[in-house]
Amino acid sequence: ANPAGQLMVSSEQRVYDVVLKQAALIKKQLKSLDKPDVIVPGTLLNEAYDRCGEICAEYAKTFYLGTLLMTPERQRAIWAIYVWCRRTDELVDGPNASHITPTALDGWDSRLEDLFRGQPYDMLDAALSDTVSKFPIDIQPFRDMIEGMRMDLKKSRYKNFDELYLYCYYVAGTVGLMSVPVMGIPPDSPATIESVYSAALALGIANQLTNILRDVGEDARRGRIYLPQDELAQAGLSDEDIFAGKVTERWRSFMKSQIKRARMFFRKAEKGVTELNPASRWPVWASLLLYQQILDEIEANDYDNFTKRAYVSKAKKIVALPLAYARSLV
Repeated sequence: ANPAGQLMVSSEQRVYDVVLKQAALIKKQLKSLDKPDVIVPGTLLNEAYDRCGEICAEYAKTFYLGTLLMTPERQRAIWAIYVWCRRTDELVDGPNASHITPTALDGWDSRLEDLFRGQPYDMLDAALSDTVSKFPIDIQPFRDMIEGMRMDLKKSRYKNFDELYLYCYYVAGTVGLMSVPVMGIPPDSPATIESVYSAALALGIANQLTNILRDVGEDARRGRIYLPQDELAQAGLSDEDIFAGKVTERWRSFMKSQIKRARMFFRKAEKGVTELNPASRWPVWASLLLYQQILDEIEANDYDNFTKRAYVSKAKKIVALPLAYARSLV
């Protein structure tokens, strides 16, 4: 409870409430019962999806290869979701980021509402509008991702992991919740729908924590520190140490604990990937395996994520693809 006597709810519980809501949509198979038809000529809609596929192929090559194993409808839907997420992220990280204001994000939010009502603004919107009319996808994760962009405009420090967890959910965990209805869960799966959604959420959290650990130096140069302030203090570190960018024994010890946490979320995610529709597992496994390797590279760089960017070589990516495919068959 806080000083006023009100019950405090952890970020994890708040996010899990969203998970339960998404799972309920699939259980009830609401699909298009209360969603309007998207009024877009068929040819233009095909062009819209094709353009989404081109963007996905350009910016997420490994993931795109995995989507090619999906059914055409699922494949196109995942492309549409990917493109909307990319466009949303670029609002605060793209070339025009310096001109983005809270008002601009309000406009993007309104545009999202119209999109879900079947009133897309452009070709790329039309693809997602058609997608959400065909699958039991709720608007809340999309709204939450925009909220994550708002946080980036006003917040550059996180006092504890509870705050950081919420941010990771907003900017990455949401993607898992958007994607599960498209990926599909086999009718004979012994897993509960809630557990599959929780695993998808865990993968998003793990991926974002990995991004944060990889980009410590890059973020610091922009005045941002996406690390729990209380844990930094417990390790005997401060903001000044981050800005100084020196790898010390204290920093190595701190990084080991952060990497351990990220790997814990990856392990949670693995349990759910096997419960997805078989044709949808490959891109998810590929993402999971490749992101885990980024953590390996941070370790190989002796935890110097100030001046060295951990990345997975093309050769290692090529090796990971058949391994991901083999796991998708199990």
